[in-house]
Amino acid sequence: MPSNDDLRFMKEAEAEARKGLTEGGIPIGSVLVRGGKVVGRGHNQRVQKGSAILHGEMDCLMNAGRQKSYRDTVIYSTLCPCYMCSGTIVQFKIPRVVVGEAVNFPGAPDFLKSHGIEVEILNQAELILMMGDFIRNKPGLWNEDIAE
Repeated sequence: MPSNDDLRFMKEAEAEARKGLTEGGIPIGSVLVRGGKVVGRGHNQRVQKGSAILHGEMDCLMNAGRQKSYRDTVIYSTLCPCYMCSGTIVQFKIPRVVVGEAVNFPGAPDFLKSHGIEVEILNQAELILMMGDFIRNKPGLWNEDIAE
C-alpha cells in the first residue's frame, strides 16, 4: 500500500507528464524528493527540445542541479525508468524509485533492484490509461522515444 507521501509526489510527477503532453511531447514526468520536499521536477522533453536524452527522469535531475549527494532522495516517475535513466539513478545512488506504472513499458526494475535500489510500482489506472492512449495515438513518436 503506497504512503500518502508517495501518492502526493506521484501526483506532482503526473502534473509534469500532463504538462509534457500539452506541449506536444511524451507524457512522462518525474520529481526528485528530499525530506518531504521536491528538489527537482521535469518531464520528457525529447520532442520540445530536440534532445536524444531528455527523458522525464533526466530532465528532473538536470533541473535539480548539482547535489552533494542523492543518497537521501527518492525519485518518482510516472513510467518505469528505461536503462538510460536507471543507469543514472544507479550512478547517483538514489536509493528508492517510485513508479506510477509499468504496464505500457516495463522499464528496468530488475536492473535497479540488482544494484540495491528499492523499487515500488504503483500501477495507477490513470497513468496506465494516459500512457496507453499516447502510445496508441502516436506509435511512431513512442517507438522513437524507446529506440524501437
